[in-house]
Amino acid sequence: MQSRWNDISALDAVEAYAEKGVSEDIALRVYTTRLLGRDPLLVLHGGGNTSVKTRAKDDLGQEHEVIAVKGSGWDMAEIEPQGMPEVKLEPLQRLRALSALSDEAMVNVQRLNLLDASAPNPSVETLLHAFLPHKFVDHTHAAAVLSLLDQPDGEALAREVYDGRMGIVPYIAPGFGLAKVAAEVFEQDENVEGLILHKHGIFTFGATAREAYERMVEMVSLAESRLRQGRPIVFQARALADELAEVAEIAPIVRGAVALPADKPGEEPTRFVMTFRTGPEILAYVNGAELSDYSQRGVVTPDHIIRTKNTPLVLSPPEPGALADFVRHVKEAVADFAARYDSYFGRENDRVGGIKSKLDSAPRVVLVPGLGLFGIGRSAKDADIAADLAENTVRVVTDAEGIGRYEPLPESDLFALEYWSLEQAKLKGAVVKPLTGQVAFITGAGAIGTATAKALAAEGAAVAIVDIDGERARKAAKTFKGLGLKCDVTKPDEVADVFAKVCERFGGVDIVVSNAGAAWQGRIGEVSDELLRQSFELNFFAHQTVAKEAVRIMLKQGTGGALLFNLSKQAVNPGANFGPYGLPKAAAMLLMRQYALDYGKDGIRSNGVNADRVRSGLLTDAMIADRAKARGVSEGEYMSGNLLGREVLAEDVAQAFVALAKARKTTGHIEAVDGGNIAAALR
Repeated sequence: MQSRWNDISALDAVEAYAEKGVSEDIALRVYTTRLLGRDPLLVLHGGGNTSVKTRAKDDLGQEHEVIAVKGSGWDMAEIEPQGMPEVKLEPLQRLRALSALSDEAMVNVQRLNLLDASAPNPSVETLLHAFLPHKFVDHTHAAAVLSLLDQPDGEALAREVYDGRMGIVPYIAPGFGLAKVAAEVFEQDENVEGLILHKHGIFTFGATAREAYERMVEMVSLAESRLRQGRPIVFQARALADELAEVAEIAPIVRGAVALPADKPGEEPTRFVMTFRTGPEILAYVNGAELSDYSQRGVVTPDHIIRTKNTPLVLSPPEPGALADFVRHVKEAVADFAARYDSYFGRENDRVGGIKSKLDSAPRVVLVPGLGLFGIGRSAKDADIAADLAENTVRVVTDAEGIGRYEPLPESDLFALEYWSLEQAKLKGAVVKPLTGQVAFITGAGAIGTATAKALAAEGAAVAIVDIDGERARKAAKTFKGLGLKCDVTKPDEVADVFAKVCERFGGVDIVVSNAGAAWQGRIGEVSDELLRQSFELNFFAHQTVAKEAVRIMLKQGTGGALLFNLSKQAVNPGANFGPYGLPKAAAMLLMRQYALDYGKDGIRSNGVNADRVRSGLLTDAMIADRAKARGVSEGEYMSGNLLGREVLAEDVAQAFVALAKARKTTGHIEAVDGGNIAAALR
C-alpha cells in the first residue's frame, strides 16, 4: 500500500478551508480522512472513523479543548468539516472513571457536550478516540488486517507481524467497554504506534495528521506483506457445466424469489434492487468446491452485518436448458435461508431475554457459482453497498484462507452487533418512499422521458433511461443518478440488450414507461407508404417490442408490474394532416388495453397517458407553428387551447405516470393530461 499524501494538495486544502474559517487542524483532518475513505481496501461505506484534538470556541466566545470526530452517517471519502462534530473533551475523558456506561447514556453525554447542538451524532467509537492521548487518531477496517485477525490464532499472527509496534486489543463490542480496554492496552506500552482490535480493525495515531495517516499505510502494508506468503491457489475449483445461463436470465428469477410477500392481499410485495459483480477473484471464490463451508462462517468485521447479514445465500450453477428447475431451486434456497435466519434470531433473541424485534429474513448477498455475486438492497445504493462489502469479503476470506483458516467472530457476538441499538439507528434513518425497491425503465430521454425519470427517482425507484442518442440518455441519467443507455427501440435486438443490462445493474424491472416516439405529418391520402410504415415502427411496434420484453422479465419475477404507455389525444381526437402520427397511436391505445386484458391475472397493470401539446423533442417549435397554422390559431392559443387555458408541461405528464405507477388497482385506464379537451374525452 502506497501513501497518497501530497504536500501541495494538503497545503491547498488548508488554504481553501481557511477562507471558510476552518482551522488548520480540522482542514488536515478532513484531508487525511478523505485519503483513507477513498481507498476501498481501508474503508467501505461508513466503516472507520477519525478524530483530532484541538481547541474551538462556542457561541459565547469561550474556548474549549475539543475532539472533532467523524459524525455518524458521514462518508469518510467525501467528508466536510461539518461532518466532524466538535465535542468538549474533558467531560468525555472523565467518563473513564466509571465502571459501566450504557450505550444510550454514552450517546447522551456526547450530545450534551457538542459545541453545535445541530451537529450529527459523534461516532460510536468517540470515547476510544478521546481516551487516547494523541492529537490525531485514525481507525479503518483494512482488508489485509482483517485477513490476519480472522484466524484461529489471529492475535498471535498480529504480534508476529507487528513485533511490539502495535498494541493488541481482544475483541469487545464497540462502546464504552472497548474504549476503556483499548486505553488500558495502550498504557501498557505508550510507545506503540497504534492498536490492533481483534476481529475488528486497526487504529493508528500521531502528533500530526500525516504521521497518523502514514502509520496506517505502513501497518497495513506489513499485513499485506505477510499475506503474500500465502498459497498461490487458495480454492480448489468445482466442476461446472460447459455452458451456464446468462446473468440477465437468472437475475429476475432471484430478485422475484427474495421479494417479501405483501402483508395483506392486494398490497404490493416488498421488492429489492440487485446489482451484479464478477471478475477473476470473485469467480475463484464462488467456484470453490468448499464454497458452502467458507462462505457461511460469517462476516469479516461486525460492522458489515447490518448491510449484508451474517451469511450469503449460495445457489447452484444455473444451466440454460433447465431454468424451470433453477426457479424451483432458488425458491427453495430462499425459503431455507429465511428459515435459518429466523432460527438464528429466535435462538439469540431468547438468549438476551426476547427483547429484540426481528429484521426481515431476505438475503443481502447471493453467490452464484460460474457467474459471480449479487448485492441486494432496498435501493440501488444499498445494493451497491452490499455488493462492495461482498467483494471485500471475497478478498479478506481468500487472503485468510491463503495463510490459514478463515474464522470470524461467533454468532452471538455478531447478533449483538446486528441488533445493537446504535447500529440499528443507522438503518432507521433510511427513508422508505412509495417506489423504494422498484426498478423503472423509460424509453426516450426527451423532455417528457427525462421529467418522468426524475419524478420516479424522487419517489424512490431505481431508474434506467434509454434513447437512440446514447449521450443524451447518459446526460439525463446523471440528473437522477440512474443508468443511461443507447437504444433504438425499433430494433428488437437492441431492446433485448438494454433490458439485459438493466437486469445486470438493478436485477429486473417493475415499471416501464414506453415513451419514445416521433410525429410525422401529412394528408393521409397523400403520404407515402414508407413514411406511414416508419411511423408505425416507432409509434406502435416499438411499444410492443418494449412491452413484450418487459412482460417476459416481470413474469420471471412473479411480483407483478406496471406497463405505462405515452399515448396521445390523437388516438381519440385526430388532428388535420396528422394521420401518420395518430393512426399508430390509436393502435398503441388498444395495445395497452390488450396487455391489461391478457396479463392482469399476473398482477401486471397496463395504463396510458393521453397528453396534448407538450413542448418536447416531438412537439418542436417548428411543429407548434405548423399545428397552429393547421388549426387556424396563434401559437400561444394552440398551446393553451384547453378548458383551463393553461399550457401542459412535461412535468405534468411525469406526475401522471408516477400516479399510475402507484395505482395498484388500476389497469386498462387512460389518464388525460391536456388541460381539458372535451373532444378528446374517452367517455
